Amino acid sequence: MLASPGPLAPDRSSDRARDQPAVTDPMTAELAAVIGGPAGKHAVIGRQRFMTPLRVLLLLAVVFLSLGWFAKAGCIQQAPNGPEGALGLDWSGSRQYVAMCYSDTVPLYGAERLDEGAFPYKKSWEEANSDGTTQIRYMEYPVLSGLYQYGSMVVAKAWTAMPFLPQALQVVVYFNVVVVGLVLAWLITVWATALSAGRRIWDAALVAGSPLVIVHAFTNFDALATAFAACSILAWSRKRPVLAGVLLGLGGATKLYPLFLLGPLLVLCWRAGKMREWCIAACSTLAAWLVVNLPVALLYPHGWYEFFRLNSARGADPDSLYNVISSFTGWTGFDGTLYPGDKPMVLNAVTLLLFVAVCVGVAYIAMNAPTRPRLAQLTFLVVAGFLLTNKVWSPQYSLWLVPLAVLALPHRRILLAWMTIDALVWFPRMYYYLGIENKGIPEQWFTATVVVRDLAVVLLCALVIRQIYRPSEDLVRRGGVDDPVGGVLDGAPDVAGRTRVTGRRHEPVPTS
Repeated sequence: MLASPGPLAPDRSSDRARDQPAVTDPMTAELAAVIGGPAGKHAVIGRQRFMTPLRVLLLLAVVFLSLGWFAKAGCIQQAPNGPEGALGLDWSGSRQYVAMCYSDTVPLYGAERLDEGAFPYKKSWEEANSDGTTQIRYMEYPVLSGLYQYGSMVVAKAWTAMPFLPQALQVVVYFNVVVVGLVLAWLITVWATALSAGRRIWDAALVAGSPLVIVHAFTNFDALATAFAACSILAWSRKRPVLAGVLLGLGGATKLYPLFLLGPLLVLCWRAGKMREWCIAACSTLAAWLVVNLPVALLYPHGWYEFFRLNSARGADPDSLYNVISSFTGWTGFDGTLYPGDKPMVLNAVTLLLFVAVCVGVAYIAMNAPTRPRLAQLTFLVVAGFLLTNKVWSPQYSLWLVPLAVLALPHRRILLAWMTIDALVWFPRMYYYLGIENKGIPEQWFTATVVVRDLAVVLLCALVIRQIYRPSEDLVRRGGVDDPVGGVLDGAPDVAGRTRVTGRRHEPVPTS
């Protein structure tokens, strides 16, 4: 229970079971000293009628999201720099990099032809390549992300068509409309993570108050996907596999990564003998994904396929491990020099094989750990492995890891250190994009910080694996807890786990 507005019950065992960070966590205890220190042993915990933990977390999230808006506000400044003094965006002096306020939302409004008001997957345009050839382009995002942009554009155009409302450039109104939806999405992410955390609800404070929220909540549209993923985990924890699957399908129609949750669920359900529930969730995922994607795919097949075409054609991202190696060694990549129209076929194959290897490794851990791992632990390992091995790690992708890391490894100082490192990568990134000729920094200064970020994520993965094999060190499992987000897996028999090889047969190891 998050709070009990009723009269105080004589039995306060539930109060004692609630995690109290000011008592159990040294960092929080030091911060609590500012407001008088931790609660005493006779304090009434969990009986506040209004300022419940969940509401405090949501308020904290609003504060950090507000800071995130101010961090991007420099890129929606207006100036009379258009024809005959007309107002336009003031990006003079590479403001987007110098002020470090860059957000994909602003340039995409024109680049994706949203300003023209056409339906994104129907609308096409020609884009010039460096060799003088042209490429037919469409909206490059999955369907729900594209429809979200389209809906935000419709609202922005409706707003600017009403002269009695406060006015600004249409792209500025569009940005703020997008922000409102992303704020709601991140608040939903905080809400779902807090409920999933159960008695450790305060762990979700690092979702609400993460430094990555300030830097990347409004860099792109990824908060939409985190909301679907977090709600699907919550639905699974409440033993609602159909709803969990539907949310995963919608999340997969927004960004790819929520679909990765099906992998950890598969191996855990196999180990627990709960394959029926997994099949229900998987079928619901497929059905929801098809309901969203099929209409667009049938009506505008080329526009729908653009997301897949572009991702297969793009090379190694500046934030990827492959570009880091190229930066320091001069390596030209697996495919050598690529020309316009060429696809990095070898790089695509390598990244796919490496990710498959990660999934196989996580499955091996899941099936051979002495105690069945928690769902959040395996999901974090899969998503982190995808980011580390993928050819693209856009900076805002780090938001994917935040709620998963909080549920998988609730060590506040360690998580805060990683989030701070990851957020600080934004500063050298912006000055690298600025260019040395404009007083930017060399590429190696930026890629060196990427290495530090990657090492921090690898360390988190190592700690998660350590706690999988040493469940006594897992803070979530204290007090006999199995898996708060396990749903049907929580407390289920360990049917297929803990096997030893005897000759050619695998025999279950007794759990007692």
